[in-house]
Amino acid sequence: MLQQRTLKTITTAVGVGLHSGQKVELTLRPAPPDTGIVFRRTDLPQPVTIPVSATAVTDTRLASTISHLGAKVLTVEHLMSACAGLGLDNLFVDITAEEVPILDGSAASFVFLLQSAGIALQNAPKHFMRVLSVVEVSEGEGAARKWARLSPHNGYKLSFEIDFDHPAVDSTGQRVVFDTDGGSYVRDIARARTFGFTKDVEAMRANGLALGGGLDNAIVMDDYKILNSEGLRYDDEFVKHKILDAMGDLFLLGRPLLAAYSAFRSGHALNNRLLRELLSRPEAYEVVSFADERQAPRGLAQLAPAW
Repeated sequence: MLQQRTLKTITTAVGVGLHSGQKVELTLRPAPPDTGIVFRRTDLPQPVTIPVSATAVTDTRLASTISHLGAKVLTVEHLMSACAGLGLDNLFVDITAEEVPILDGSAASFVFLLQSAGIALQNAPKHFMRVLSVVEVSEGEGAARKWARLSPHNGYKLSFEIDFDHPAVDSTGQRVVFDTDGGSYVRDIARARTFGFTKDVEAMRANGLALGGGLDNAIVMDDYKILNSEGLRYDDEFVKHKILDAMGDLFLLGRPLLAAYSAFRSGHALNNRLLRELLSRPEAYEVVSFADERQAPRGLAQLAPAW
């Protein structure tokens, strides 16, 4: 049986929210089988739990926000991406403010936290959502068109293409394909940082956003070049971060996918629309598990190694 996974022990991190600039403590705790990923706002007078689901997403401007009973948690996508990349099914995430800490702007710090706590196998079958027919959403027309698509695939593969009119981005790879069968999330995707432009950061700060952002947790560019003295972590770090985000957004489904995801200039909003479109078409998917681990796609059956 291909088993569900949780943590072996509790782990904690302290950081600041990218947009709020607010100090926040994050505590990751093991959860029983079939719990899923559940956020808990422990700072509220009456703590509120927010189970992860596609329909829990209530805001996709600049980040993915989930809400329940009036409580919300912002910028969940990097932590969710790390959970997806490591194959974690069940986790309690206690948080002392409304935004997940940005840490270094990638998923690498979350991967380190999760792997340091250890990954435990649970005595329950891991459930996947297998896509049976093509589901696609799009926005805009002509040169402004953006789209995202899920197609049947016996495994999990993601391809993404970006299109930025900027010298620093244009000089890097703008399309990447990541396949869990043969690829390593920890090595190939997790270290890609979020990115932004100085003119946009200034505008966001004027509106009370990006208050916790800086060169230590984002790739920042002016009109011509990257301002980070250390340069890029990957030659194609920009588009790899979009893959990282997409993996986090798609894992808000609450189950890992058996599918091929492809997208052009997609973002949090379109990714969530894609999940909702999938859920609205019951004939387009089925929930499956593997009684024999050897029958599961190789990349999804193997635990990521500790580092």
